[in-house]
Amino acid sequence: MDACWRRAPGTGSPTAVVDDTGMADRERARVPVEAGVSHAVFADRSGPVVRLRFFTAAGELPACGHGTLAAIAVLEAWEDGAGADEWRLAAAGREFAGGTTAEGAWFDAGLTRHRVPGGVAPVLDALGAVPAGPVLAAGTARERLLVPVAPGALGPLAPDAGALAAACDAAGLLGCFVYAAAGERRFDARMFAPSIGVPEDAANANSVAALAGVLAQDGPVRIVVSMGEGLKAPSRIRAEASPVGGGAARVRLSARVGPPRDLL
Repeated sequence: MDACWRRAPGTGSPTAVVDDTGMADRERARVPVEAGVSHAVFADRSGPVVRLRFFTAAGELPACGHGTLAAIAVLEAWEDGAGADEWRLAAAGREFAGGTTAEGAWFDAGLTRHRVPGGVAPVLDALGAVPAGPVLAAGTARERLLVPVAPGALGPLAPDAGALAAACDAAGLLGCFVYAAAGERRFDARMFAPSIGVPEDAANANSVAALAGVLAQDGPVRIVVSMGEGLKAPSRIRAEASPVGGGAARVRLSARVGPPRDLL
C-alpha cells in the first residue's frame, strides 16, 4: 500500500501489509527487505480486536502511524464488500479505533506529550540543522526530537547517518522530525531515523501527531504535513489535536492510502 498517498502514481510511502499467520520475528524483519519497502505491518485478525505489529529490517517497532493507516485500508479491502468501515485495533499496549471515510483512513493516535530535552547538542550536530525555534522531545509511544527550521533549510539537510544514530540512541530518541512552516497550519517535514534502519522516512504519521500535540496546547488544531519530496515519494498526513491538560493532547491521524497491489 502507498500510505499517505496524494492520489497520483509514485506518491505515498510504500508499506507492506501482511495477514499475520504466526511468522517468526526474524521472518517478519525480512519482509521489508524482500518487499523493497522501509516498513511492514502484520495484522492478526484471529480475534475481535485486530492486533498490529510493525517491523523494519532492523527489527520490531512499538508503533507506526503510516503502517496503521495502511493496515486499515487493507482491512477494508479484505472485507471484500462486507461493509465494515471501523475496527478495534491493538498496538503498542493499547486498544483504539480506526476506520475509513471518503477522505481516507483514520485512527485515534492516543495522547501525545512533550518536554524540553537536555543533552541534544550531539543530535543537532549530527543532523546538521540550525533550529529556528524551541527543540522538543515528543511522541505517543516513543519520543522523537521535533526540530523547527527555516523553510529554505529543510531541503539541503544531509545528516551524518552513523553519527545521528549514535546520538539518538544515547539520548533515547527514535530520530529527528525536522519541519518548516509552509502556510497556515501547513508544514513541510523530513524524518530521519537511522537507529531503526530508516535513514529517511517518506511519511511518519506519529511524528505529525507529536507536532499537532505541541501546537494544540492553546486549543484544538488541525494540521496538514507534506513529506517525502526528496525521496520522490511525496506524502501527505493530516492530524487533529485537542488539549486534555497537563501538557498532553489527544490526536486523530488521517491520510489517503493508494490502491492495494499484490507483492506475489
